[in-house]
Amino acid sequence: MARKKRAKPKEDHPSEAWLLPYSDLMTLLLALFIVLYAINAASKQTTSEEVTATFRHGFNAGGISFFDKMGTQSGYTAYLTEDESKDKSVNNYVAENDKLEKEKQKLEAYIKEKNLENEVSTQLTEQGLMIRVKEKALFPSGSADLTNDSDKITTIVASLLGAVKENVVISGHTDNVPISNSRYPSNWDLSSQRALNFMKSVLQKNPQLDPIRFQATGNSEYRPIVPNDTPEHRAQNRRVEILIARSYNSSGMQTVK
Repeated sequence: MARKKRAKPKEDHPSEAWLLPYSDLMTLLLALFIVLYAINAASKQTTSEEVTATFRHGFNAGGISFFDKMGTQSGYTAYLTEDESKDKSVNNYVAENDKLEKEKQKLEAYIKEKNLENEVSTQLTEQGLMIRVKEKALFPSGSADLTNDSDKITTIVASLLGAVKENVVISGHTDNVPISNSRYPSNWDLSSQRALNFMKSVLQKNPQLDPIRFQATGNSEYRPIVPNDTPEHRAQNRRVEILIARSYNSSGMQTVK
């Protein structure tokens, strides 16, 4: 009697559990190369927000992921929408900053042409474009009445403010020497009236300016730019400041009006 052939044992199929971590590893490597390429190709103006967006897009390329709720298509779309909105805001900040820089250069060219370097200065700050005008270029000592010579400054400022759409804060400042007379009982009164008179003159010079954009305020002696310890320093503190306030801050978010 022929012997029955013994059946060969069934071979166990190798486990495919390794495919899941392997696919995640490949995704991460791909994301890493995308990020490295983006960083290398980006210009010097690349912001941290843009780099962060690149990481997010790279690490959420779709499919199953170790990162909870980060690999799904819906999660990716949500991040993409958020990043696009942030990128738009950052672009708004950059565009506004470029505009203010150009206006600053125009004003500085005018200041140099009219030999006003010792009376007017400009500075681009985180708050906006600051224009500082010393007292002697605008007012007699102890007075808030604008001189005839102040026209060359109020006229160019009115023209500049017509070229921008940002809000404007005009502030008056004094030194710490007390004043008390029938017109100005204190430095508060003098600084406030100077700011108001300067603002009125600017608005009169350019009827196209919208008064709703403007604010006048007096700061008396309490916001000096240098110590009130010498006559020269006190002269620097007696000034009017025109702040063209930014609409967007450095993070790209719109500021509160």
